[in-house]
Amino acid sequence: MSITKHYSGGLTREQFLFYEIRTVASLHCTGIERNEIYEQITRDNLFQYPAERMIRSITNICFKRIDALESDSLISQLAGASAAVAKQINLYAIMRENGVVYDFMTDMIGEKYRTQQLDFSHKDINSFFTELQERYTPASDWSETTRAKLRQVLTKFLVECDYLDNVRSHELKPVFLFPELEEGIREIGDTQALSAFNCFI
Repeated sequence: MSITKHYSGGLTREQFLFYEIRTVASLHCTGIERNEIYEQITRDNLFQYPAERMIRSITNICFKRIDALESDSLISQLAGASAAVAKQINLYAIMRENGVVYDFMTDMIGEKYRTQQLDFSHKDINSFFTELQERYTPASDWSETTRAKLRQVLTKFLVECDYLDNVRSHELKPVFLFPELEEGIREIGDTQALSAFNCFI
């Protein structure tokens, strides 16, 4: 399956948002309307954020990721599975929503697992951005500050999902693709994404 990739440097403002997307997915799975979900999150301050404007912005991001999954079963697992499974599904949702993350996880991280060259450094991410600029011209306009922030965010994603022990680690850990996510990816037909999770079967 071929997906239309949306590339955005706005990821610098978005982060992993695991608690938030679990909250939105859980409410979504109850079947209530989206405007009611916005209202409930805001009224009950479910995110524990200080500003209502921030709550709506983050809820919008969560819905974009949920919609990008295009899978009721994955959304259900995102809401109710164990934290480890749901974090991996959240990473996949971010990949589906933002082409920068999709390409980073498949072209760079997936290739490292395929070749078993598990060293990892800022140099790898810089090389990835250089290659991305050749395919996606607007990336050439990103400032060094934006690229540095993106490096930080992408590295934190890897830590969140146990690819790295911490942000200073220089070696990728073995990653296990949870069956719940593998089944969802194969049902969607997005087999290219499997390499991001160290799956080549």
